[in-house]
Amino acid sequence: MPEFLLRFLAWVLIHLFYRLKKRGVEHIPHEGAALIVCNHVSFVDPVILMAVSPRPIRFVMDHHIFRTPLISFIFRHTRAIPIASAREDAAMMEAAFAEVSLALREGELVGIFPEGRITDTGELYPFRPGVTRILERDPVPVIPLALQGLWGSFFSRKDGPAMSKPFRRGLFATIAVVGAAPVPPAESTPEHLQQIVARLRSDWK
Repeated sequence: MPEFLLRFLAWVLIHLFYRLKKRGVEHIPHEGAALIVCNHVSFVDPVILMAVSPRPIRFVMDHHIFRTPLISFIFRHTRAIPIASAREDAAMMEAAFAEVSLALREGELVGIFPEGRITDTGELYPFRPGVTRILERDPVPVIPLALQGLWGSFFSRKDGPAMSKPFRRGLFATIAVVGAAPVPPAESTPEHLQQIVARLRSDWK
């Protein structure tokens, strides 16, 4: 499926549920390799980022999410990269890092959620060291983004499993994507990136 149709589908899906605001997304480069990092609040986070990005993003996603109807369709056709933990499937994990490296060397955007899981508290989990491993192999700029307003939505884990309680916040709730300037790879430690994303989460309500 052509990329522009997938991005249009993402835009339509998001606007069926939310009022979307954005600021700082112009920091997402229109060309060249970059790594996008963002907090992980819900199952539709990649779809929202896809809708605001000026170009395709190759998301690294937990392989279990590929079982979710419709969302799985979008991820597969946007060439999302499935990943598993080393304990669950070490070979899949290594293949994922190899695919990330190939994508960056070909000048693509790669998106990761460094917490490694969707929050079930509404707060940030510590950023995992995967970002360091990626940048050691391919030192590219890092674009920090933060999602606001999704905690408590139908697709979040507030008060139980996601997608189990319709209309938790009602239709057309306002959400936002906020971005910051690119961070050089030498400065992109998990701790530093987490500080930036944490600030962005509360920077604009």
